[in-house]
Amino acid sequence: MNLLGSLQTAVESLIERRLRTALTTLGILIGIAAVILTVGLGEGAQARVTSAIDSLGTNLLVISPGSATTGPVRGALGSAATLTLADATALGSKLDCPDIAAVAPVLQSSQTLTAGPNNWTAPVIGSTASYLAVRNRQVVLGTGITSAQVNSDAHVALVGTEVAASLFPGTSPAGQITDIAGVPFTVIGELNPAGSSANTNLDNLVIIPISTSEELFGKTGPFANTLSGIFVSSTSSSTMGAAYDEATSLLLQLHHISRPSLADFTITPQTSLLSTASTVTHSLTILLAGVAAIALLVGGIGAMNIMLVSVTERVPEIGLRKALGATRIAILQQFLLEAGLIGLTGGVLGVGLGLVGIAVLPHLLGTSLIASSLAIVGSLIVATAIGLVFGVYPAMRAARLSPMVALHSE
Repeated sequence: MNLLGSLQTAVESLIERRLRTALTTLGILIGIAAVILTVGLGEGAQARVTSAIDSLGTNLLVISPGSATTGPVRGALGSAATLTLADATALGSKLDCPDIAAVAPVLQSSQTLTAGPNNWTAPVIGSTASYLAVRNRQVVLGTGITSAQVNSDAHVALVGTEVAASLFPGTSPAGQITDIAGVPFTVIGELNPAGSSANTNLDNLVIIPISTSEELFGKTGPFANTLSGIFVSSTSSSTMGAAYDEATSLLLQLHHISRPSLADFTITPQTSLLSTASTVTHSLTILLAGVAAIALLVGGIGAMNIMLVSVTERVPEIGLRKALGATRIAILQQFLLEAGLIGLTGGVLGVGLGLVGIAVLPHLLGTSLIASSLAIVGSLIVATAIGLVFGVYPAMRAARLSPMVALHSE
């Protein structure tokens, strides 16, 4: 019997035993759907993390103060008073740092804001007009902070969407007055929604001129006239390495430090944040897919059990076919085709169920899932392979049956 004839016989056999075929297929179907959904969940998580990190700013370098040391105790990163406005101004020099596009010094503190009967606590960030460009933020309502407002210590503020909704519910914040730590400020604009990144809510913040921030909320004591950090953007993604080296070299020179290992600051590239987050989410995806693969393995074992039962029940049929001239290869081929068809059918239905889940679950769970073409194609191949692999032993057992023994069992 040729391959086409064996395929036809296998299909007819599966249809004849449709209930058993359906139950066998169900195990593989569930395993494949689980793989599709778990990989989709992992891909969705990775996309969300990447998007959140991208919202920090394009080609971003984050410069943080170093750690203060008191006796044998070393403080946390940023506990030292090592970055100044003069450092930020120097980094903006095209002569010393040609690959740095923009610099935004930051002086941050947490303050209480009030507007009429409403009050809210949010980080208040003092910076310059370049902050929005460096951090990849836009003003969706009103205007941004200008250099003239920074030079004149103006009492103006940009607010995030969460601050705007809390202080001015149901109305436009532009032109409104809010008190920051008891000092009145005019809201000149609202920032675009940006969500959260790591432990930072990018929609819960207020931006004011850095000169005003220094005047009202500046640091005192040994931290006087120092910054919370400096944000730097490179001219392009390809020049981030060069910008990193230029910033490091200049700050070491300004701080009179001869050895980079003794630097009293830390520069963190955007790419390192993205790489770390991607590694974590990739590991999570592999873990979830591994759990789903166990379900798929159980489905394959179930398929083998059913095929063994089928061989036992069909001993007379196998004996008759052999007596009529069917070879071992023909018998082996038929049972392998049955097992492969069960795996392929389970794979196709499992992919279909997985895609339906990817379309429906985001609305129910409030999270995103992404269909992975690699997972879909891989699942179909794996499902068929599982059917064939777990069908080998039953098929070999059927092929080895003696015609006389098989007919005698009738």
